[in-house]
Amino acid sequence: MSTFGTFFKVTTYGESHCKSVGCIVDGVPPGMVLTEDDIQPQMTRRRPGQSKLTTPRDEKDRVEIQSGTEFGITLGTPIGMLVRNQDQRPKDYGGSTMDLFPRPSHADWTYQEKYGVKASSGGGRSSARETIGRVAASAIAEKYLALAHGIEIVAWVSSVGDVHQFPPTAEHPTPSSNPEFLSMINTITRNKVDEFVPLRCPHTDSASKMARKIEEFRDKNDSIGGTVTCVIRNVPSGIGEPCFDKIEAMLAHAMLSIPASKGFEVGSGFGGCEVPGSIHNDPFVLATEQPSDSTPQTGAQRLGLKKPKLTTKTNNSGGIQGGITNGAHIYFRVGFKPPATIGVAQKTATYDGDIDGVLEAKGRHDPCVVPRAVPIVEAMAALVVIDALMAQQAREQTRSLLPPLKHTSSAKQQEVNGV
Repeated sequence: MSTFGTFFKVTTYGESHCKSVGCIVDGVPPGMVLTEDDIQPQMTRRRPGQSKLTTPRDEKDRVEIQSGTEFGITLGTPIGMLVRNQDQRPKDYGGSTMDLFPRPSHADWTYQEKYGVKASSGGGRSSARETIGRVAASAIAEKYLALAHGIEIVAWVSSVGDVHQFPPTAEHPTPSSNPEFLSMINTITRNKVDEFVPLRCPHTDSASKMARKIEEFRDKNDSIGGTVTCVIRNVPSGIGEPCFDKIEAMLAHAMLSIPASKGFEVGSGFGGCEVPGSIHNDPFVLATEQPSDSTPQTGAQRLGLKKPKLTTKTNNSGGIQGGITNGAHIYFRVGFKPPATIGVAQKTATYDGDIDGVLEAKGRHDPCVVPRAVPIVEAMAALVVIDALMAQQAREQTRSLLPPLKHTSSAKQQEVNGV
């Protein structure tokens, strides 16, 4: 379906070459300052035409708020946003051999099978152009998360093809044990990542090698894949809904809904499967910043979303245990395949079953999607976190209206927790 979320609900609309794309966002808290200026920065980071390493399609992606605010303040009603498609070229796809062939590894064939009809240009809803609505909605979510919780979400390109920022080694089969990576996730910012545009890999040598790798495939009319790593900082402990809506399960759902995504790993990921539990386990230690009774509480903390008294010495878990956040940094990695539409001649079948066809795709396409996927990964992370936080806040608010428990283990535990 085209709707994501339960409490903070986002519905996107639009195809690659229609008049506009956008979204409806329901569940936005009322009384928050919000204008297009809050949303446009992420739209600009996502837009095409940023460099010779991306599609040359020239879209400014100017967002327009249509509803849900007045005088720059959210009303609590659905917020509608749209972005007009200005550089649309359906003719690039019509009247050519592309009408005859489902593109290999693209969604042309499966959409035709599902609906009995498909958009003839640019992939329709399967195009990454659909993600504009996600990014616009997430900019609202991110502003609330920052104001209410101080939550920070930063993603960057961590590999292109076989070029890795943190290549696996015998000592560090996963970045979760690499001191350089652990230091980086504590301090990395979007401004730092954007110093390395167009690659958005915040490491000079790796970025240079990645750029050459993309250029190599672009110049051959081919494509290449890669990975994006993301860290989420300052998420309160206790967030996540077992058993089927664990926070990592919802993150996986969100990330694998992004066009061209092929894999997801959280924390130590698959590399962590190569080490014994005695090394992989994260021992608990006292948090360095202990909460004080005299410390002013935020609204979120008054609802029970407190800074935990414990933290972990290591963080192979990626900030999540049992599907619930433990207060440590959440970090994960998303794999993206090589873009399916390429100019290299490919032997393939036509829609009517001629197996001797040859397709040389036309149009404007990214030779590698990962540099532009960075803000999309951040967007989906924000949508997951705000929905999980709203679920927990509803639970805590509901519980707070009950009389305190007495003479039970639960009451004792509440005393320990300061409830």
